Amino acid sequence: MTTIMQPTRFDHRQELENMIGRIHYQPHDVLGLHDISNGLKVIRLWRPGASQIYLEVFGEIVEAKKMHECGIFEYVVPAQTTPFDYRIYHTSGLLAHDPYTYIPTFGDIDQYLFNRGTHYQLYQRMGGRLIKHQGIEGAKFSVWAPNAKSVALVGDFNHWDGQVNPMRTLGYSGVWELFVPDAWEGMKYKFEIISQQGELRVKADPYALGAELRPATASMLVHTDRMQWQDQQWMEMRSRRRFDSQPMTIYEVHLGSWRKPGGQFLNYRELAHQLSDYCLDLGFNFVELLPIQEHPLDESWGYQVSGFYAVTSRFGTHEDFKYFVNFLHEKGIGIILDWVPGHFPTDDFSLSRFDGSSLYEHADTRQGYHPHWHTNIFNFSRHEVSNFLIGNALFWLEEMHVDGLRVDAVASMLYLDYGREDGEWIPNIYGGKENLQAIEFFKHLNSIVHTRCPGALMIAEESTAFLGVTHPIDQGGLGFDLKWNMGWMNDTLRYFSTDPLYRRHHHHDLTFGLVYAFSERFMLVFSHDEVVHGKRSLLSKTPGDMWQQFANLRLLLSYMICQPGKKLLFMGGEFGQWNEWNCKGELDWVLLAFDTHRGVQLLTKELNHFYLQHPALWERDFHHSTFQWIDFGDMQNSVVSYLRLSQHERLLCVHNCTPMYHSEYVLHFGYFEHAEELFNTDAEKYGGSGKTNRHPHVIRDSNGQVMGLNIALAPLATMIFKIT
Repeated sequence: MTTIMQPTRFDHRQELENMIGRIHYQPHDVLGLHDISNGLKVIRLWRPGASQIYLEVFGEIVEAKKMHECGIFEYVVPAQTTPFDYRIYHTSGLLAHDPYTYIPTFGDIDQYLFNRGTHYQLYQRMGGRLIKHQGIEGAKFSVWAPNAKSVALVGDFNHWDGQVNPMRTLGYSGVWELFVPDAWEGMKYKFEIISQQGELRVKADPYALGAELRPATASMLVHTDRMQWQDQQWMEMRSRRRFDSQPMTIYEVHLGSWRKPGGQFLNYRELAHQLSDYCLDLGFNFVELLPIQEHPLDESWGYQVSGFYAVTSRFGTHEDFKYFVNFLHEKGIGIILDWVPGHFPTDDFSLSRFDGSSLYEHADTRQGYHPHWHTNIFNFSRHEVSNFLIGNALFWLEEMHVDGLRVDAVASMLYLDYGREDGEWIPNIYGGKENLQAIEFFKHLNSIVHTRCPGALMIAEESTAFLGVTHPIDQGGLGFDLKWNMGWMNDTLRYFSTDPLYRRHHHHDLTFGLVYAFSERFMLVFSHDEVVHGKRSLLSKTPGDMWQQFANLRLLLSYMICQPGKKLLFMGGEFGQWNEWNCKGELDWVLLAFDTHRGVQLLTKELNHFYLQHPALWERDFHHSTFQWIDFGDMQNSVVSYLRLSQHERLLCVHNCTPMYHSEYVLHFGYFEHAEELFNTDAEKYGGSGKTNRHPHVIRDSNGQVMGLNIALAPLATMIFKIT
């Protein structure tokens, strides 16, 4: 039996007052196991409101002595006692080792790199993480709150009592830290912060890997090492890949409304099987997911992120999402995530005024608040904020094996006057409207991603003519790999929404994009943004009777495939969804009972596979030598024709943008001997009229010199010929 020894007299008056006032920066100096006189040690506990406290010492349950009415308890032990010789009862009843006997889990080097903004493994060091520390299983908790008076950890293990487990500060880093032995997977927690003004704020962990299902908002501890990756071959191939010489057909998906049987979400594992089968069948070799980082509101589609490091619990767990990624990789499908560093929601449990100050956002609303989206803007001038975001990008690319990030709303970050009227924004130091800190952030981000994650893609959704978005950083660019071609998309959809009778007056919408097509590395997109908020679905945008609408859609999809640039199509467009996308429902799969919609789906499938099999359509997408006009001036007939070229292949692409059928249409060009039609969107199997070219006629002069090609021009159709 262990002898109960007499406690000491606790007389650290200032420390006691600080503990009572919840402003003690170093609670470990008071609590835990400490040396005292006469070769003894004392175990000191903090239990405000308790009248009795028991603990286990050398395997025996003993009672500690109450030293002060505020809640200080002590138990004296022999000098040889170590932190592993006793355990304490948390207020929840959990018997575990004492959190206040451990050295910090966030070291001096971590602090230095974090404050410099160059801690590229931050996702392993910050937040709540299950680890083994000093030989004990538990969880470490680190949070950045430099302006807080105090920070306490609250959660399941202490009945959410913010008085019980104060955290300690680490130097001048602004980081608060605590290790909790025997914490368990699924344990819910938050940080209880007292601001300099005395305001109490209860915040979710910005670095949490898991979160409760909305509307609950607590963070959750998750295991990260159970998943045994089987995609080593894919990751090795990715590191050597040159995306610019590879085909990319991207299927953009909102996981919550792709399929929703019985009104219920599919989980990540179910989605892995169903989505990969569907993409393989239809010829999509990449999936782009609308944001799956945790977010509080379904209607935001994930674009107002509250948990940047947490996979949304709507569709499963952290481990489930890893399974999703691994499975798609094994099937040969890449994964791109939408990523939102441009803004974050103002929800009180999240990043907004995190420690009582404008920590992650600018304090001045002219810099820190989006009037259009009613969200906060990150303060990129703070190293710790940029490190939070860069670390997050690396987390998804390194830890979660994601293949690329599509960066949302880049223009809103590049321009200080974005969405603002005169007088509502603050110029940069040179009097301009460019956000110099955001520009440096992008350069830093892209350089580090490409250094640490070779082959990973950084894709900008940038809607302006900002110069050099995809140019190398050492040449003054931002260093992105790809840029969404919003100008091409707007011109194209405007043209295809116009009645064919008047398209001759809008012919420049088809041709203007080629003026700048090779100024950046572009991706051509028909995204989710174009089929919501009254814009109508792709099919509904097109004019004419039903036959013409479907023919227009087939023409539109094939026109994108033939143009220079990588390709992206939002779900539903591949089979001709009539209705606008509704994030609360699912796609109208019932439409596939009709021949017309099955025809569009078959077209998409065969068009994608045709694209993948023909390097002329993708091998050198970003070089002007791969594109050659045949005729861009036939505005009277609304026809354009051009060659797509690779080292070993020439394809002639002809688009007839009216419902007029021309039995003989002459294209004037030479340097070929033979032409064979390989693809025609007017084929009957797609729902067309069957006006195909079995034997296109090569026109020769009297000397046998080739002068051109005479073809049948199908109505509202794309025709692709192999030229040899």
